[in-house]
Amino acid sequence: MAHAIIQMRRFARQYKKLNDNTARDVDEAVVQVSKKPSLGERKRGDLSDLRVYKFKSKTQLYLLGYTVSEGLRLIYLEAIGPHENFYRDLKV
Repeated sequence: MAHAIIQMRRFARQYKKLNDNTARDVDEAVVQVSKKPSLGERKRGDLSDLRVYKFKSKTQLYLLGYTVSEGLRLIYLEAIGPHENFYRDLKV
């Protein structure tokens, strides 16, 4: 059974700015993550709760940052974007 998905405010703002093709690829990545939340790589240090799933949209590498609540079976979508400044922006 797939986990339920909750979009955080930062993710929603970033998603709204994506073009249609990239948004479609993000939707597919979210489906993959909801089926198997352990797909993403767990981060260390300040972002230890965060998991990051990497995927390509056309030729650009995108990162999907999310956290998982196993007890509630929820996935919180935290951020989406290209690798450039992705982690720096999450720490702010």
